[in-house]
Amino acid sequence: MLRLQARVNSLQHVATSSMARATWATSSSGGCLARTLPDIKVRMRSSAAGAQVKPIKKLMVANRGEIAIRVFRACTEMHIKTVAIYSEQDVMQMHRQKADESYLIGKGLPPVAAYLNIPEIISIAKENDVDAIHPGYGFLSERSDFARACQEAGIRFIGPSPEVVYKMGDKVEARQAAIEAGVQVVPGTDGPVESAEAAVEFCKKHGLPVIFKAAFGGGGRGMRVVKDIDDVVENYNRAYSEALSAFGNGALFLEKFIERPRHIEVQMLGDRTGNVIHLFERDCSVQRRHQKVVEIAPAPQFDSAMRDKMNADAVRLAKHVGYENAGTTEFLLDKNGQYYFIEVNARLQVEHTVTEEVTGVDLVQSQVRIAEGHTLEELGLTQDKIKLNGCAIQCRMTTEDPARNFQPDTGRIEVFRSGEGMGIRLDSASAFAGAVISPYYDSLLVKVIANARDHPSACAKMLRALREFRIRGVKTNIPFLLNVLQNETFLNGSVDTYFIDENPGLFHFAQSQNRAQKLLHYLGSVMVNGPSTPLGTNISPSEVMPTVPAVPSNERGKADPPPPGLRDILVKEGPEAFAKKVRENKGLLLTDTTFRDAHQSLLATRVRTYDLKRIAPYLAHNFYPLYSTENWGGATFDVAMRFLHECPWERLRELRQLVPNIPFQMLLRGANAVGYTNYPDNVVYKFCELAVKNGMDIFRIFDSLNYLPNIIVGMEATGKAGGVVEAAISYTGDVSDPSKKKYNLDYYVNLAGELVKAGTHVLCIKDMAGLLKPRAATLLIQTLKDKFPDTPIHVHTHDTSGAGVAAMLAAAQAGADVVDVAVDSMSGLTSQPSMGAVVASLEKSELDTGLNLDSVSNYSAYWEQARNLYGPFECTTTMKSGNADIYKNEIPGGQYTNLQFQAFSLGLADQFEEIKKMYSVANMLLGDLPKVTPSSKVVGDMAQFMVQNKLTAELVNEKAAELSFPSSVVEYFQGYLGEPPGGYPEPLRTQVLKGAKKLEGRPGASLPPLNFEDIKESLAQKYGTHITDEDVMSAALYAKVTDEYLDFRNKFGPVDKLDTRTFLIGPKVASETEVSLEKGKNISIVTLAVGDLSPSGTREVFFELNGQLRSVRIQDQEAQKEMHVHPKALKGVRGSVGAPMPGTVIDVKVKEGEQVEKGQKLLVLSAMKMEMVVSAPMAGTVKLVAVTKDMKLEGDDLLVEIE
Repeated sequence: MLRLQARVNSLQHVATSSMARATWATSSSGGCLARTLPDIKVRMRSSAAGAQVKPIKKLMVANRGEIAIRVFRACTEMHIKTVAIYSEQDVMQMHRQKADESYLIGKGLPPVAAYLNIPEIISIAKENDVDAIHPGYGFLSERSDFARACQEAGIRFIGPSPEVVYKMGDKVEARQAAIEAGVQVVPGTDGPVESAEAAVEFCKKHGLPVIFKAAFGGGGRGMRVVKDIDDVVENYNRAYSEALSAFGNGALFLEKFIERPRHIEVQMLGDRTGNVIHLFERDCSVQRRHQKVVEIAPAPQFDSAMRDKMNADAVRLAKHVGYENAGTTEFLLDKNGQYYFIEVNARLQVEHTVTEEVTGVDLVQSQVRIAEGHTLEELGLTQDKIKLNGCAIQCRMTTEDPARNFQPDTGRIEVFRSGEGMGIRLDSASAFAGAVISPYYDSLLVKVIANARDHPSACAKMLRALREFRIRGVKTNIPFLLNVLQNETFLNGSVDTYFIDENPGLFHFAQSQNRAQKLLHYLGSVMVNGPSTPLGTNISPSEVMPTVPAVPSNERGKADPPPPGLRDILVKEGPEAFAKKVRENKGLLLTDTTFRDAHQSLLATRVRTYDLKRIAPYLAHNFYPLYSTENWGGATFDVAMRFLHECPWERLRELRQLVPNIPFQMLLRGANAVGYTNYPDNVVYKFCELAVKNGMDIFRIFDSLNYLPNIIVGMEATGKAGGVVEAAISYTGDVSDPSKKKYNLDYYVNLAGELVKAGTHVLCIKDMAGLLKPRAATLLIQTLKDKFPDTPIHVHTHDTSGAGVAAMLAAAQAGADVVDVAVDSMSGLTSQPSMGAVVASLEKSELDTGLNLDSVSNYSAYWEQARNLYGPFECTTTMKSGNADIYKNEIPGGQYTNLQFQAFSLGLADQFEEIKKMYSVANMLLGDLPKVTPSSKVVGDMAQFMVQNKLTAELVNEKAAELSFPSSVVEYFQGYLGEPPGGYPEPLRTQVLKGAKKLEGRPGASLPPLNFEDIKESLAQKYGTHITDEDVMSAALYAKVTDEYLDFRNKFGPVDKLDTRTFLIGPKVASETEVSLEKGKNISIVTLAVGDLSPSGTREVFFELNGQLRSVRIQDQEAQKEMHVHPKALKGVRGSVGAPMPGTVIDVKVKEGEQVEKGQKLLVLSAMKMEMVVSAPMAGTVKLVAVTKDMKLEGDDLLVEIE
């Protein structure tokens, strides 16, 4: 009775200044309740007089998600039946399945409103004999009208009395109570702020910074810090809207903002007798946007005297207001050791778990027992028995993307694997594979709690647990939490609320690989929508996996190191010593083009790294006498990204590891690097530097027009990078024909002299069209050898005519040091001459190549099988044999194949012979050019243009001023390729250009240096901070292709690890695919089934991954054509503004045609009870507003277009 009298006295003291003031709270139906404090006192006396324990038999949780499940579990242990309520959007949620009974609520209402529908909640409770309701946290947990409605319905409310809920839920009332109890408060308004204008006046009077707070709720909702007077109105409006949405009441109050505080809160329990205890404190200083992210109990680095004083203040305040049940008193502790009361949360807190772990007290069960009428003493919860034991940390794992400013993510969880073990507790609801994360509710996924003997040990356990999690399908904040747990300041326990803002390193995330699930998405996509790379023929890839011949290995099966080769000399002694060694070699050296030019010519450059890597060790062990293997550059660079979805740099690095002894050779297009246009010189220099760094050795440098200034740029860049300079002359014409004057012997000797003078290490004759006849080879090579006896000579040709082997043997006899060949099964036609034929022809002669014919046969057998995998690109579909008419039309080997494919696709298959003839005519019209990429493309485009338009040479000359020529032809005449030998044909050039500008001199000389840092920054913004220098170079050369490749890689993962048949056409149902992701990490994929089309236009594809069932949902692109789908924002286009998160449009602030400035507000989105203002990324005119108010959107849906 003494305790009860003390409680009544304290309430009477509070009532003195409030006798006439009625308390109020709005309900969802618009009504209000009015009670005065004397009423409270009288009622307390009557209730106390008849107080007795009344067991609870059935309890409802008026909430959802993990807190509902937490309460159900506590009740189950207490043998209390449980009832769940759920909205229409929560039909599939786990909390309804965990209860003994569950009932739909709020049919037809918005998602949040359903859980705020007090009359219906009470009605369901009464209909189903519920005798107690637990509000959880959020929603109605701090609504006094809900507590009152429960009381009036004869249902016990698990929490404080309605009057205390009101008093503590209203931050203004709570502030006044604290003042009356003698607890220091933060300076602020006495009541809710009536308007934005009133907020401005307060700020002008009391100064900034200030903070808006929701008067009827917490959790960061409706909370805004304002540091600039111009932002007061906008922040008031946003905070009001958030508070109204989250708590059903938008009332706000203002406080001075305490800078650099620690956020400390004290857990309390009170009973019906007026007794109150504390369960020590929690440190909640790690916050983002005023929402707690990590909580710690007890607060580390906290002075014991300060702890006792703060706990005593919390208890005194609770007793002052007659607090009953669980609650939390929150304080701000400044750097000077002064603390201020900020609020009381009259409910269970999200972070109650850490208090339970360090005190051993089940707070939920304590709440229920107190509501039944038990006293703290009866429960054994007296202050002297509450002891601290160790340390606990809670991390709130959310479905938010920390790399995108914590934007909420939604969707279906495809994979869920949790971190568990000793000292780890998980509180969750939707954390399972198949769960759908909606945009309607809070983004909390799992509460992870670690408990250990001290703070560092708890951090270690938490770090380990977080690293064990694997969640796929939605983004989570795990990368951010991992960074927090490894931050020294956090580990020391000395953090304040500025911790996140002042540690930008927390936002530097290691890239999540998610490789297996991405590969499943790729396989599913191919199965539903077809191949990701266009297939050129109807020939299906072979089902036979090529057999790899064995290499020497030890007893454990590990391959022996390969024998030394010419690269060892290059690495140890440098390019000059390498060239000297080549020149001193007595036999004929060979370059194997199988890894590049051969498949470029025969298989549309489509051979993948996967098949190259499998045979590479055999190459290293059996072909070490090679001069080089040509495996990079030219068309393979962009095709790798464009069609094979591979990184060309990764290919180079991986092959280098497998073939350390044979020099690698690449094709460098002079000032064009590996592109088809001109680049600033710094791009070419940086490219060569990176190529050498990644494993390249020999650079065959050419220019399509033999334009010397362009070649020299490539030579100088290669030399500076430390590579072997192999300057190439593009061969055309016929030096053995005296009637051909333009490209005679003198032309080649003079050009070779310039290249030798410029410092080439090796001189190359590059016969792209296969025009070098045996007699011409003898004449040209002998002449060059006599003229430049100390310079090694390398000859490249194509076997289109069928005379390639003879030409190479003639070149060798004339003194060539190196010739290009391709392995037998990849030779002939438009490829290079046969390796086996050359090896056998020179075997045991003074020009013996040093290669073993049996090894060549084994090598060829592998490629014969591998070639069948690339049936969809097989050139023999249209080209059955070589053709000697190449000496007439002069079409380069690779282009010959491409032209045939193009002729078929354009419906000109029956006119291919005419196209070949017209190629020769077009060449002469353009000035008789050396025909190498890209000059060969100019000639080819011109030839097809003439055939399609039925033009002769005479008609072209006659009507040139009227015709619209292909852009490649116009650019050639403008000078973008450099100057052709002998100059441009006139007056054709002038007529074609029609006044367009002409470029004089070397095209790249006038281009300003490219800023690589700008490119890197741009890529990092789009794809993350893991962007490498190689990625930057790829973007510098092929911006759009690189963007598409990186997008593809982010979406589908390392598809280069798939076998070729699976990559091209996908797996068969019931087939098993083995994928090696890296050394020691292999996965097994069994394809099970493809589901039917869903109403949303998706198909579910089912797999087993390492024995576990997985599924992915794939948009059926054909079905999408029949459905209305909201357009997506265009990636990389600044004016195309996409939704930063899934959600609902709550305000549109611009109209079409309106002028906007950069940073101007466009619209406001709401998701998971959080509002976000979308601003203009650039100044311009609003071309399109693609959304309307209340429209529901997915992430990246188009919002606005600005131009």
